[in-house]
Amino acid sequence: MNTLTPEERETLLTVLKERFEKYPERHEGIEWEEVEQQLRTTDDKLWSLYEMERTDGEPDVIGMEDGQYAFIDCSVESPKGRRSVCYDQAAWEARKKHKPKTSAMEMAVAMGIEMLTEAQYRHLQTLGTFDKKSSSWIATPDKIRDLGGALFCDYRYNTVFTYHNGAESYYASRGFRGMLKI
Repeated sequence: MNTLTPEERETLLTVLKERFEKYPERHEGIEWEEVEQQLRTTDDKLWSLYEMERTDGEPDVIGMEDGQYAFIDCSVESPKGRRSVCYDQAAWEARKKHKPKTSAMEMAVAMGIEMLTEAQYRHLQTLGTFDKKSSSWIATPDKIRDLGGALFCDYRYNTVFTYHNGAESYYASRGFRGMLKI
């Protein structure tokens, strides 16, 4: 199990609390004390949030999902520490030349988070404006992935767009956003 030092833990909790207070519109009706209480009992979840923060995701509480608090990457652009990755391990293995370091799905699993679905991505856009200059891979249905494709989203012209690309593609401006339920 991945764990944080006491100093890393307290620093992370301070950063998360400050972000929580800065953006109250993201989590109406939720009290920080309740969230913090849950976080202090889940070392593995704290580590995942630390990884989200370390890779520039700027995680914040966006509400409740399935009865749990949900943290989501709220960085203005796709997290810088998670860009230039293809979609999944199969896509990575299929590349003959110029393989990226890893894939979005492998990175998400290693971090202990879930890649956003299209619905979750669209919900995120109701809380602010994200990915005006970048794009983010999203969880892709098997029927598309089985044919070699993968989906990504961005925000242009005051609209959320969902696109497709070959799963093995990767770009400097495309990363992925994740969610963690506490």
